[in-house]
Amino acid sequence: MNYRMIFNTIGKVAIVLAILLVIPAVLALCLGESSWWAIAITVGISLVIGLVLWLCVKPKNKVIFSKEGLVIVSLAWIYVSAIGALPFVISREIPSYIDAFFEMCSGFSTTGATILTGDQINAMYETSKGLLFWRSFTHWIGGMGVVVFLMAFETGSSDRGMHMLRAEMPGPIVDKIVPRARNTAKILYLLYIGFTVAEIVALIIAGACSNMPIGENIFDSIVHSFGTAGTGGFGVRADSIAGYSAAHQWIISVFMILFGINFNLYYLILLRKFRSAFGSRELWIFGGVIVVASTAVAINLGLSNLPFTQNAHDATRHAIFQVASFISTTGYSTIPSYSSINEFPLLSKGILFLLMFIGGCAGSTGGGLKVSRVAILGCAVRRELRRVLHPRNANAVKFEGKNLTDETLHGVTSYFGLYMLIIAAVFVVLSFDKGSADFPLSVEANITAAVSCMNNIGPAYGAPASGYFMYNWASKLVMSFAMLIGRLEIYPILLTLSPTTWIKNR
Repeated sequence: MNYRMIFNTIGKVAIVLAILLVIPAVLALCLGESSWWAIAITVGISLVIGLVLWLCVKPKNKVIFSKEGLVIVSLAWIYVSAIGALPFVISREIPSYIDAFFEMCSGFSTTGATILTGDQINAMYETSKGLLFWRSFTHWIGGMGVVVFLMAFETGSSDRGMHMLRAEMPGPIVDKIVPRARNTAKILYLLYIGFTVAEIVALIIAGACSNMPIGENIFDSIVHSFGTAGTGGFGVRADSIAGYSAAHQWIISVFMILFGINFNLYYLILLRKFRSAFGSRELWIFGGVIVVASTAVAINLGLSNLPFTQNAHDATRHAIFQVASFISTTGYSTIPSYSSINEFPLLSKGILFLLMFIGGCAGSTGGGLKVSRVAILGCAVRRELRRVLHPRNANAVKFEGKNLTDETLHGVTSYFGLYMLIIAAVFVVLSFDKGSADFPLSVEANITAAVSCMNNIGPAYGAPASGYFMYNWASKLVMSFAMLIGRLEIYPILLTLSPTTWIKNR
């Protein structure tokens, strides 16, 4: 294990975090908010830690193998969540460190689950926009990955960084789209920035058309674009996106879907390789699921007589938005504050619950199992059925025009087994938590909370539909690590927490 290289890289991550924290600190200072000093203190803490690790822990060997890459990514995400929580604690906006840690794990992992009540969010919007900006900015940072950011803009990084790129980019398979990993990271981030800017501009135009005050329009457009780009879903109003115009909701719906698509396909489109891009089986499955699910939910909502779906247009808009929100794992909502997801009819809730598991495409910023992994699981099941019926046939499994090796199939099925086991373990732990007198917890609440955190969704049914504040400190810690485990797809966190990783030689 190359310990010096690991901690030297974490030092660089700490410096990057300090630099990124300067942005909300300056915003808070310009707005005359008292929270600027809390952010400034955190900048100092992270900068000192980063400089000590970077300057004092010089690696003799800069080679990064698979194990080091996984550990670096895991420690980096734990670090940014732990330090990123400090501004909320120091400013007393979130007095409990565990609550703040939960909020930042949710932010960086792009989950969007919150311990803040609607009243607290509205109050922060009036007095602490700098902290709300930082809260949503963590989605944007975590969407593509803080280590990917470091790789993209660091000069002279080793191409062994592909191990870190694979650990941080979600999906069963992550390949270079150009020969060098650093250039791959740079292309991914440029695409990411481009889509984010496009959404910001579209939302500003929509806000101007609906006569929003210019300051609120710009701020809200930026933070909501951060949340959409990272498929995170932190809102800056108590009712999430419900209070905005239909144009805002349609724009965010479209971009949630776009950010749920494999970014490699966008690069192929830029290269004019349209046949390769639009021939993606995963893309067609993703689009097909959205169309079928949206149609079913729209019909179901239209027949349910909810107060906010009284006509076909409203039912369709809410259905498409919620389907896009759940399958992309963003977690935004257009449900008015006087209602909640709990009021949805059972069929719609069931469909949305299934979408939690599917998630976005591999190589997107979405969470969940990923469409490609679900498709490969289906292919594996079909092969086993054919093997039972025709044991002498070869029964090769193909996906995206390629034969899948037994190693790939075994990896996907093993991942699924471990994934379900962790969800079950989180659910069992949450079952010991009774909630509060005003917000009692149920089996429905705990199972959807476990699935939501593991898949980086955010919303849950039952009591957590209003937020996760009713859970005790132990439950919040378990869900925090479930969010990180889900975002990094299990193995990096488990490997880092295993004693044998640090004891045994390579």
